[in-house]
Amino acid sequence: MTTVISIPNIYIASEHYNHLFNIWYEITQLPQTHLDIALDFQDCTFLSHNGVAFLGGLAHFVQSLGGTLEFSWDTLHPKIRTNLAQNGFLDSFGFEQAPWNGNSIPYRIDLQSSRTSVIDYLIHKWLNKDWVSISPALQNAIAGRVWEIYDNAFIHSQTEIGVFSCGQHYPQKKQLHLSVIDFGIGIPAKVRSLTKNLSLSSPQALEWAFFPGNSTATPDISRGMGLHLLQEFLTENQGSLKIFSNDGYIGIKDGKVEYKQQRINFSGTFVNITFQCDESYYRLASKLPLWDEPLF
Repeated sequence: MTTVISIPNIYIASEHYNHLFNIWYEITQLPQTHLDIALDFQDCTFLSHNGVAFLGGLAHFVQSLGGTLEFSWDTLHPKIRTNLAQNGFLDSFGFEQAPWNGNSIPYRIDLQSSRTSVIDYLIHKWLNKDWVSISPALQNAIAGRVWEIYDNAFIHSQTEIGVFSCGQHYPQKKQLHLSVIDFGIGIPAKVRSLTKNLSLSSPQALEWAFFPGNSTATPDISRGMGLHLLQEFLTENQGSLKIFSNDGYIGIKDGKVEYKQQRINFSGTFVNITFQCDESYYRLASKLPLWDEPLF
């Protein structure tokens, strides 16, 4: 028996992330015999990059449970279909339609941790475009910080099905976005694996993870600073960051950091980074330690 799930409009507002988590939760509540799933896009006229990354990962998540997830391609709105072709999503699901350059940052799957490959993607597919005018040294520094998110997914969140990415350039807003998602155990769950952190709520666990020097890695390994440095960069450059993990949320915007409790306990981590494309927002470049290569 096939379970049909209707996909609503997905924008980049926080409540629309919860639409995606609702879909994930609905699937996790299905009995094993009902894990043949079809996603219907009849009611979806806008699917932003965060929805693309999530739904791509969701297909692999369902497969890991022993089920199948099919996209009802014939229900796609023409504009959504064009975007999914341009960003390589259709190609990754077997369509013989090569992606092309546009405002999308390509849909990507990383099945294992590979710093070289991810850094190449971040620099050449995300930052090294006409829409962002920053120096190669600053590109390198930013990519090093964002790489930590991918590495954390494999080392700390313990994802077994990979990490999924997609982004978008929004010319009218002069913004550049990137979403990174995994379906591992989540940051708070990993933080609470330490005996001293057992009593922490998910927002408290996220706050602990962001504190400079804190890490769930072994004591002789220096980790954990990457997220703190990324937070510093975004705060100084008027960018923003959203992280949803388990039933915790952290948001960084306008120099303010907000931790909240989420209604749905999503087993995984969803990160969205927003940069401003205006050159004036990159004044921190002269303050950043710009290494020859990312040190994460």
